[in-house]
Amino acid sequence: MLPLATLPFPEIDPVIVQMGPLAIHWYGVGYVVGILFAWWYARRIVTNPRLWPPGVKPMRPEDIDDFLVWAAIGVVLGGRVGYILFYDLARYLANPLDIFAVWQGGMSFHGGFAGVTIAMILFARSRGIGIWTFFDVISAGVPVGLGLVRVTNFINSELWGRPTDVPWAFVFPNGGPEPRHPSQLYEAALEGLVLFIVLRLLTHTFLNLKNPGTVSGAFLAGYGLSRIVVEFFREPDAQIGYLAGGWLTMGMILSTPMVLFGLWAILRARTQTAVSAEPKAG
Repeated sequence: MLPLATLPFPEIDPVIVQMGPLAIHWYGVGYVVGILFAWWYARRIVTNPRLWPPGVKPMRPEDIDDFLVWAAIGVVLGGRVGYILFYDLARYLANPLDIFAVWQGGMSFHGGFAGVTIAMILFARSRGIGIWTFFDVISAGVPVGLGLVRVTNFINSELWGRPTDVPWAFVFPNGGPEPRHPSQLYEAALEGLVLFIVLRLLTHTFLNLKNPGTVSGAFLAGYGLSRIVVEFFREPDAQIGYLAGGWLTMGMILSTPMVLFGLWAILRARTQTAVSAEPKAG
């Protein structure tokens, strides 16, 4: 019998549709919907003249269309390579063919972020688009995809939290008998909903797209802080465990540079704006 403080885990099949060997998973749908939303949202941003300085057209909507394939490749390749290198290298060295078994899971946000960042830099340079402006436009819609994927992690009963006695704890089907934090939902709320609202305020209320680097810097710092906070409630990967002190995790280490770089990007944007606003000597 479950403790009174435990919520029943929802019986949602991770597979939406199974047609012979082909299976459509909620996890994959989360990625696809997240990418499509970011594409649609970026198009809306670049075609809204209120968000940009008078007469400025940062890029064409067609540029966003063309980048969609680059983004998908960067996210998938970077996410997979990042997971292999940072989280389970020994397993993949012992079983190299498992590298291609992406349907078994195993994606790293930090790796996917690195992959799509490289794709953005290469694409922006090839089109003559300001790199910081491109970062801002793309990052504004990314939190929605992050939130959706974290919800699918919950559906998959993976990346669950540490044992706890809070009244909203769950006993995960493959997480042992202990009630655990639904850390996936914490991440969905912070990295998804809260971060999207913050970026929306920056783009549409404070008009910070006019200060290139502010929005993408806020995204980096906001994601990094959210991830570090949730890591205190999330069970570390079994093959890695805690790195030091019974609390330090790989997620914290990989997120800290994001916070620092994001804060630097915001300060850089503010400095650039202040310099451009100074009267020119005549």
